Amino acid sequence: MKTFSYTIKDEVGIHARPAGLLVKKAKEYDSVITLEKDGKTAAATKLMAVMGMGVKCGDTVKVSAEGADEERAAIELESFFQHNF
Repeated sequence: MKTFSYTIKDEVGIHARPAGLLVKKAKEYDSVITLEKDGKTAAATKLMAVMGMGVKCGDTVKVSAEGADEERAAIELESFFQHNF
């Protein structure tokens, strides 16, 4: 399993548009991608679960990738977060 943490910089947090982009990106991998914040976890491939986490600006999320392409998934998702959140 590969993980990284990221502090959200977007002033409106993870809202509908970027959450949709994240779900689409997470579905590109064979690995299981999960988000964790304050003890709550959500599958990154489930839009309502991601939105339901209520991630706001300044919150830190832990992103985990576990599976055959976890290394590539973690690297690419970290870059995705840096450019979108």
